[in-house]
Amino acid sequence: MWQKFFFYGIMGWIIEIIWTGLGSMLRGQWVLRGHSYLWMLPIYGTVVFFEPVHDRVRGWPWPLRGLTWLMLIWSLEYTSGWLISLVIGQIPWDYSLKTSLHVNGLIRLDYAPAWFAAGLLFEKVHDYLDNIRLLKLK
Repeated sequence: MWQKFFFYGIMGWIIEIIWTGLGSMLRGQWVLRGHSYLWMLPIYGTVVFFEPVHDRVRGWPWPLRGLTWLMLIWSLEYTSGWLISLVIGQIPWDYSLKTSLHVNGLIRLDYAPAWFAAGLLFEKVHDYLDNIRLLKLK
């Protein structure tokens, strides 16, 4: 399980750094500076606990699965951001400074399509990891 935890954590970091780097390009900042937070490794790593959910919903239509992932990811993002803010007194990714489409600065509503797609991508990664049996939980 720990191998998958770190795999998902590092994969999340890489995707977030690419995402923020491409976001800087869209703002005309051709330095393409991407970033993440050290907090994100364990947050992304907890996706390993979504695997049993995937096993239960895999027969559902993809739009329903995508909405399920969106809700789970938003719940994880909101809860982890809230807990971090209790510990350090601020939200590392405070969305209230960037957009009006946020909930308490903890989740961005306009990121719904990205999280929907990320959830469906997670399904492919989960199946791949189980198929190669390199990181099999069982």
